Amino acid sequence: YRETQEAFVFNYHRGEYKRNHQRYQALGQVITEHVYRLLEGECHLQRVYIPLDAKENELKSLFFMSPGALDNPKGLVVLIQDQGVIRAGQWSRKLIVHSGLEQGSQIPYIKKALGDSCGVIVMNPNDNFLEVKVKEEYRTDLQNASTNCPSPMDTEGKEFFRIPKRCSSTPEEHVRYIWDHFVSKCEARRVAVIAHGYGGLVFVDLLLQRRQEVQSKIFAAAFIDSLHNMWHQVLDKKTQEWIQRHCRKWVLSSRPIDRPVTFVKVDCPQVSAGTQSHESVPWICLQSVFRFFTRALKAKNKVPFSRAVIVTRSKSKQGLTRAAFGGFSPY
Repeated sequence: YRETQEAFVFNYHRGEYKRNHQRYQALGQVITEHVYRLLEGECHLQRVYIPLDAKENELKSLFFMSPGALDNPKGLVVLIQDQGVIRAGQWSRKLIVHSGLEQGSQIPYIKKALGDSCGVIVMNPNDNFLEVKVKEEYRTDLQNASTNCPSPMDTEGKEFFRIPKRCSSTPEEHVRYIWDHFVSKCEARRVAVIAHGYGGLVFVDLLLQRRQEVQSKIFAAAFIDSLHNMWHQVLDKKTQEWIQRHCRKWVLSSRPIDRPVTFVKVDCPQVSAGTQSHESVPWICLQSVFRFFTRALKAKNKVPFSRAVIVTRSKSKQGLTRAAFGGFSPY
């Protein structure tokens, strides 16, 4: 609590699953709206509603972007979260509840990127549908109109329907839409991606779908305890080589952070995350991730070294000797 500086305590009611679940859902909604306000007020990001051609009454998804992000010559940082109930600006709802926004939200990453004068895009891959309860007499019509939508049961046994949001009905579709209509059009060629958990799998899916575009735009990708799997997501040899050169993965480990971790089959360099908690990895790895970006950017901008051989006349021997002078040549 802000007033008392005490940790939040979720009052659990023994044996009352429905009541506890409803209260936790309500808490999650409060967290989502509060983080959205912080993204706008504290980080000065802007809401962007998609699809861009949505009709007035059509369901829309949204994501956040810093002003001028697509025209920023310094670069662009793109954040892709894990799967589940979390929304834009969150790494873990559980960690936000128990440890606070500093550890559980994406705000420290956003501020770090903005502090480095980069543009920022915060994706919202889990904002896929609207759940609505309907009366018995309307269920058949809604089912006919939503044949591709699952209709799970809530705790009361009453049926509700998920109405998908066009162009964002899955995390993969959401990320692909933002890539096609925003990231791919940005002026900056220095684009970095931070993907946590399922977000890593979604990014690799994007890489498969837009291989040449992604490889030409993105100079580095940080996989934070990523769920991607190069053996299941079939990658061609060139794409595997690109991942090996431009990506790094932080894996759960009790070893100190950034220690090399080797497995039999790896698709890119792997280092220890310094923790065995999936939710805590982004917070613990923040500085390490940006150090990786700095090194990757230096490698990208490194100018090949060449030597030009110049013939000079030696005063002592009045002969010809060769002296080599170093020089940089642009590429």
